Amino acid sequence: MPELILVDDDPLITDSLAFVLQGEYGVHVCQTRQEARMLLQRLPHTPSLALVDLGLPPNPHAPDEGFSLIGELLAFNPSMKTLVLSGQSERANIQHALTLGAVDFIPKPCDVSLLKTRLQHQLMMLDAELDAAEVRVEDCGLLGESAAMGTLRAQITQFADTPFPVLVEGESGSGKELVAECLHKQSQRSGEPFLTLNCAAIAAELLEAQLFGHTKGAFTGASVASAGFFEEAGKGTLFLDEIGEFPLPLQPKLLRVLENGEYYRLGETRPRTAAARIVAATNRDLREEVRAGRFREDLYHRLGVLSIRVSPLRERGTDALLLMHHFRALYANMVAPFTLHADAEGRLAEYPFPGNVRELRNIVIRLAAKHPGKEVQPAQLEQELEANVAGPAGRGEPDQDEAALQQIKAHGFRLDEMLREWEQRYINAALHLSNGNLSQAARLLGINRTTLYSRMQRHSGDRQVS
Repeated sequence: MPELILVDDDPLITDSLAFVLQGEYGVHVCQTRQEARMLLQRLPHTPSLALVDLGLPPNPHAPDEGFSLIGELLAFNPSMKTLVLSGQSERANIQHALTLGAVDFIPKPCDVSLLKTRLQHQLMMLDAELDAAEVRVEDCGLLGESAAMGTLRAQITQFADTPFPVLVEGESGSGKELVAECLHKQSQRSGEPFLTLNCAAIAAELLEAQLFGHTKGAFTGASVASAGFFEEAGKGTLFLDEIGEFPLPLQPKLLRVLENGEYYRLGETRPRTAAARIVAATNRDLREEVRAGRFREDLYHRLGVLSIRVSPLRERGTDALLLMHHFRALYANMVAPFTLHADAEGRLAEYPFPGNVRELRNIVIRLAAKHPGKEVQPAQLEQELEANVAGPAGRGEPDQDEAALQQIKAHGFRLDEMLREWEQRYINAALHLSNGNLSQAARLLGINRTTLYSRMQRHSGDRQVS
């Protein structure tokens, strides 16, 4: 029986949905993002499906917690199918949730039979993806004819059999884990285990035991001794995903393994020797993390002896259309394949794909479900794309890009601080124009009143902290 995690803070909804789904799914219920994280860490297997609300505590009137949860679920298992079930069904929320990696958005209240159909459809899609993963071609599924993909394949071939760590850098959804798998499959270690540990998906206090193992009684709840990932990987490959999230206090222990191969199980005094090859991945700029004091410089240099950059999809030319055809064919056994109107194909070719290949795959899944055997028109495609995303790569005016480039070179740049500053400016301007009326200000900004209020509170909290 497939398992499903249901995350919603309304007991009436969770109780009723758990009741109607329990005969077909193993349902796990959570009320908050934190509860969902803790549950996934305890479960022996990650559920295939997730059904989540956007409005979750501590701020159920805004979608931020739900957006964050989508990313965390994919961190636990990139193949998990996450469906959003929410009353916050504004177009911007729908599109952003889908860009983050959700495969479907179902507004509340929902028809139960429709919900079951959508869940079954995603299970069929998952089965097709798993079947395709078992018959990977020689290039490990790295599809694309662009120069960037040619360079990527050449680097994988060059680095596959070296014993040194490899750091894979790239945006979320660009295919970093697939690159790590290719490095393993094209190496002489291909017959050994390939293990993945997502550093962002495990609580800091549990990560050390997961990575290095522990003895019986090493901590509360350690009723039996357990091997860690280094031990289980043997002479194979250990893939450390989201290495930028690796806790600073644990970084010296990881550095020790990289330098001399030694580590200790929790509770032991006898060192053990690791033989696995390390591949790490990050969507953060680790150089910036080093400058900010969040990542050790010596660890960064050890991990980055060899580095591979996975280009975002917007830099891969016509590869987006090639991948679209690939995904469409992948699901053709379940639904009649759609076709794209010429104008829709042109729009898809120029779209910058902020969610990269993962977003493209989910767009194809939704088009296949909504328009089986039909020609997709430009307006129908537009409904599946993120709103207010600038045009093709090279977004913005050239003089604006040059100004930004010079500012970063001269003074450095903190994107989060700049975004908060601009958000505060527009909120203040809208409040001035509306004479302090929150409802009118929210309409001017294109958001709802509760979202505006929560953002005002956040800015107020930022000022108090500083």
